[in-house]
Amino acid sequence: VQLQASGGGLVQAGGSLRLSCAASGRTFSNYVVGWFRQAPGKEREFVAAIRWSGGSISYADSVKGRFTISRDNAKNTVYLQMNSLKPEDTAVYYCAAGRLIYSEFVSSSGYRLWGQGTQVTVSS
Repeated sequence: VQLQASGGGLVQAGGSLRLSCAASGRTFSNYVVGWFRQAPGKEREFVAAIRWSGGSISYADSVKGRFTISRDNAKNTVYLQMNSLKPEDTAVYYCAAGRLIYSEFVSSSGYRLWGQGTQVTVSS
């Protein structure tokens, strides 16, 4: 199984981007798919996650109301719609998948599959 993250880029503050995480080799059934980000000199942090079956969702407080995570069953893809972007959202964004309970969504340690990162840069 491979995860392919895409959609990053350079955007001005207040702008929007949509990241995609596509799985190849198997479906996301029974998995939680999460987005994490890591800025230079900082630890990797949780952004959002969604349970593929059932749709439980969790967001970091810093992105609530601005970011939306969703899934497309037909395309076996998870999206992260990012609106009202701020310079502090600048980071490499990673998607990951794992079999987790809800309380584990925010911890990177439970995710066993990781995609390559995609750079998001928000200019002020």
